[in-house]
Parts: sequence; C-alpha cells; structure tokens
Amino acid sequence: MSQFHEAFFEESFEGLEIMESELLDLDIGEGDVEIINTIFRAAHSIKGGAGTFGFMNVSEFTHVMETLLDEMRDGSRDVTQFAVDSLLQSVDVLRTMLEAARDKADVDEEMVASRYAVLEGILKGEEAGAAAAPVATAATPEIEASAPASAGGASGWVIDFAPHPDLLMAGNDPVRMFRALSELGELSVDVDLEKLQPLTELTPEDLYLAWTITLTGDAAQADIQEVFEWVEDECDLTITPLSGEQPVSEPVVSVPVVEPAPAPAPAAPAPKAAPAKAAKPKAKKPAEAASIRVGIDKVDEIINLVGELVITQSMLDQAGEDLESLAESSPSQEGEAGKANAEILLRLSKGLAQLERNTRELQEGVMRIRMLPISFVFSRMPRLVHDLSSKLSKQIELVVSGEETELDKTVMENIGDPMVHLVRNALDHGIETPDIRAAAGKPETGTLNLNAFHQGGNIVIEIKDDGAGINKEKVLAKAVEKGVVAPDDVLTDDEINNLIFAPGFSTADVVSDVSGRGVGMDVVKTSITSLGGSVSVTSEEGKGSVFTIRLPLTLAILDGQLVTVGNESYVIPLITIIESLQVDRQNINQVAGKAEVYKLREHYIPIIRAREVFGLKDDKRDLHESLMVVVEVDGAPAGIVVDDLQGQQQVVIKSLETNYRKVETMSGATILGDGTVALIWDVNGMVNVHRKKLNRGAVKA
Repeated sequence: MSQFHEAFFEESFEGLEIMESELLDLDIGEGDVEIINTIFRAAHSIKGGAGTFGFMNVSEFTHVMETLLDEMRDGSRDVTQFAVDSLLQSVDVLRTMLEAARDKADVDEEMVASRYAVLEGILKGEEAGAAAAPVATAATPEIEASAPASAGGASGWVIDFAPHPDLLMAGNDPVRMFRALSELGELSVDVDLEKLQPLTELTPEDLYLAWTITLTGDAAQADIQEVFEWVEDECDLTITPLSGEQPVSEPVVSVPVVEPAPAPAPAAPAPKAAPAKAAKPKAKKPAEAASIRVGIDKVDEIINLVGELVITQSMLDQAGEDLESLAESSPSQEGEAGKANAEILLRLSKGLAQLERNTRELQEGVMRIRMLPISFVFSRMPRLVHDLSSKLSKQIELVVSGEETELDKTVMENIGDPMVHLVRNALDHGIETPDIRAAAGKPETGTLNLNAFHQGGNIVIEIKDDGAGINKEKVLAKAVEKGVVAPDDVLTDDEINNLIFAPGFSTADVVSDVSGRGVGMDVVKTSITSLGGSVSVTSEEGKGSVFTIRLPLTLAILDGQLVTVGNESYVIPLITIIESLQVDRQNINQVAGKAEVYKLREHYIPIIRAREVFGLKDDKRDLHESLMVVVEVDGAPAGIVVDDLQGQQQVVIKSLETNYRKVETMSGATILGDGTVALIWDVNGMVNVHRKKLNRGAVKA
C-alpha cells in the first residue's frame, strides 16, 4: 500500500487547504450548507484515506471533526465563532499529524489530545470550558464505555453489522473485521441472507450480506468501535450489551462514499440538505478529469529538451539568414541550375521560418506546464489575516485580486515566505488599531490589498495597506545611526523608504513577536533577488504603504540584452535594465574616494566599468565614446559601461553553479545562435565586485 502514500498525502494536504479556505468563508450563525458540505467532504476523504492506509490516529482525530461538521450541516448545531476557530486550529493539528506520518516522525500527542478534547467539549455543549477538557492519549481518543454488562448478565456484546452494498469497493473486507473481533474474545457469527439476490441478478462488486455477531468476553465498547472505525460510514451498526439492555450506541446511518477518491460524491442523500450535497460534486468532476499528476522531474526533463531545441533553432535561424542572402544571389548565376538552386534555398528558408514558429509555440506550451496560478500563495493569506487581526485586536479586511495570474512553480515555492513576512509587517506595524484609525478620521476597519498582474515579461505583486505609512524622519535618523548613509547625504523620499531593506535595519521601539516594520526586510530582499526579481516600497505617512515585487515569469528562460565587453558577448537580464544611453562627457564627475559618477537628469549614479570589473585591459577609449546600460541595483540606479550593444534575445538559462562553480558576477550562461557561450550577468554581483575593488584602491578615483 505504501506505493499510494504519496498520492494520499498530496490529496490530503489539498483537502486541508479546502477546509481552511471554506472555514474562513463560513458565516457565523446559520452557516451556508453548501460550504459546510464542502468542508465535510474534504474531512471525510482524509479520514477514509487515513483509515485505509493505517494512519489510525489521523482517522480518529478527523472523525470527531467530521461529527461536528455533520451536526452543523443537518441544522442540529449552530455555527459559532468558537466552533469555527476550533476547527481552524484542528486543521493545523491535522496538518502536523499528516506531515509526521509522511516523514515517519513523532507527533506531539499532548497537542493532539488537547485539541481533541476541545472538539469533544463542543459536541457535549461545553464550548466555554472545552479547552480544559482532559483526554488520555492522542492515539486512542475514544471515550471508554461503562461496564459492558449489567450485574446479572453475561459479559459480552451483540453486534448487528449491516454493510452498505458498496463497502467492498472501498477496499474493506468484513473477514478482516471478524478476525480482529476474535482477538477480543470468543466469537460466534450468524449471517443474514435476506437481501441476497438470485445468481443471475448478482452484481459482483456489491455486498448483500449482513451479520449478527456475538462477542463473549470483557472487551470494552471502544475496542469494538475501533474495529469498525474504517467503515462506520458504509454500514448500519448497532452494539448492544449481551445482557439485553438498550443499545449503548445508536445505529449509524451515513452517506456511503468511496473512500479512496480525492473528492468523494454522495451515493445516497442524507435526510437533510440533500440537494446542496448533490450539487457541488457534479460541478467538480470536469476539473478533476481535466488534470493529471505528473512528477516535477519529468516536467523538468521536457523543459531541458525544449531548451536544447530552442538553442538548435537559434542556430538554424542564423543559418537561414545566410541562406536568404545566398538565394538572392543565385538567380544571377547562369542557366537553369542557378534558378533551381535559388528555388531550393527559398523553400529551405521558408521551412526554417515555419520551424521557428512551431518551436516557439512548443516552448510556450511546455513552459505553461510549470505555470500555476498565484492563488496557491494568496490562499495562505486569509488565514494569516484572520489569526493576526484577532491577536492584534485589529479590524482588517483583505481584498485579493489577480489570483488567476500564473508564474513558474519554482518561483511560486520561493515567494511564499517573503509574501508572508510582508503581510505580517503590514498587519502589525502598518495598519493601526480601530481607536487610532477613528481618531485620525479613518474607517475603523483597515484594508490590505493583494494584487498580481503581468507587466511585460514579468509578474508584479503588490501588497498595499491603508495604515500609518513609514515615518521617513525616523527611518533616516536610524539609517544615519547605523551608518547605512552619511549625515550629509541627500536622499529622495523613495530612497529613504527603501532604506528599510538594509541588513539589520529596524525602527521598532519594541520587538514584536509578530513582526516589526523593517525587521528581516533584508532577508525578504535577498530571497526575491535570488529569484532574479526586485522589491521596492513607496509610502505616504498617514495614508499607507505599497510594497511592489517584480519577478520573472520563469527561471528557465529570460529576455536579455546582448552586450559586448572586450572580445566576449554577455547577456544582461532585461528586468534589471532601466535604459541605455551614449555617455556625455559633460555629465561625468569625479567624487573624492568614490570614483566616478554620472549625472542622469537630476540624480548622480555610480559608473561601473565592466572592463575593470573583469580585469581586462582598458581599450584607451574615451569614456564619452562608450555606451552605458543603466540598471537597477538595490532599488537605486547604476551605470555599467560596455563596449557595444547588440540585439535583444530570449535565452535559455544554464546553471553555472551546477555545471562549473559559483561566479559572483554571473547568474548563469546560455548558448547563442552561432554556438558560442555567453555568460548572463548578475548586476548585483557586478556592483559588489566594483565596490570591493574601489575599497582596495584598485579603481582609480
């Protein structure tokens, strides 16, 4: 069965995401039956799968959640804030249990037991004191039954077990259950053949039998219930003391479900809310049928092959240009041979053009396989906002837009933590408490906007709050104190705001356990920069802040500007380029001890000579005859001097670190159309190397 564990865990974690999302949307009071049904189905699927694969602690814990949800959906229990919060916390516990089961690690049984006791207390109507309810262990949280027999009767139980017809289809076998019961005491079994069909009408997959089982011994009711735990929703079960008293447990009548399915659909409606239960699964079926699970290693292999195909196509494209010029000269040759050669060359040139179009379509199609909607990241934020707003006693409305915007899976996996950090900072130190907002003439409820959209070949993510904004005077004073800037430096408002990304920078008077505006922002910036992206902030005091993240759509292919330095061609990622220009001698200035700067409109930017960074000999060319590429580094512009500008080109990235070693000034390499290798610049690394050489005096001021 272990071969199916990976699929089970994937489906279970997806189910937890569904439960969390729907619980956050659940209205207090009379909850939406359809939402409760969705949560119930996700819990039921996890419970059934866990039981099938032997993760009984997960199955037992989910069962009590399922019981609470079942009472909510049939209307016998109101949806309270305490119950919803408890279910949300139970989802966290369940996620921890599944992660422990997946990693074959130990789980905190005390934590599980405590949360189980809270749920049990809610079911008993003890919401106020549920958190303090005791429990023995997490692994077997059932409540032990009282003495199994009365004073005058024999010790034992009578079990009426009537499976639903589709019990076998879930992989369950009554024989195994009888074998487990026989270990609890002396067993006798009587079979009921009343529902057995004639041989010609039998359906092999259906079960028509029922049993009356007599178990003699001192077994506890909880031990018997554990045997039937896997099938309690696929059978009618009554457990009665052998003395003949009233049944200890009421018959269980449940909706039969095929357990292994990721989104099981009811086969028979429950007495209440049946129409709502039947509606949503039907809408989900097309989506399930339209997707398959494929290992990421297989996708990466295809992408690598397409990358090689793109390189080959680039080579053929360059050859095609030579063929076109050759075809134009062929008609001037004498005779029919010249015409024939020209026709062949033209057909070959057209074929290469068609191949180029097909290759580009194939490339785009394969890259879309790795693309996922950013809703996978945004879906974490409603829960975060819900929990922190309660903890901070703030009223916050989360507005999300652009969830359908897609980006590469690898980028998605690495952008989640920086996003969480920025959101926590906005909630803790951006948006004010209701009383402060009211005093400032603002609505008591603050607003946090998350937005994602495509811009050119990049994706832009905005985290915007309408809070207090950044105190620029305080930030500048702290930056001077930390030595980040000199006291006489003149900075724009945006440059002051972006000082919060300096390492170790913080303006917080008291360190919060949630966050601090600026605490750890350098880590956020480093994480985003490592993905080839950038982050910046704009803010207006009293009105709020906007953090803007710019990322490449994929880490496999980038749009680049080809430049020449010395005898080599290099690629500068277009996402880092602000503009390119011809150097004007009048705008060059010398700053003592700080080398050269260039006046670009009203601002001075550092000049970085690429030849000096690479240790090449100066070509004696006057600087004003050179070309400068203005790039953005750490939120500020810098000018890199190059020998020549070539064209723009989409290139396939090859890792230098994997195939050679890490090079500080380079982020990767690519193969150009003529078969030569071109290195891809890391502009941040270029600036860092320039500063090191400047500090050592290797660069002349």
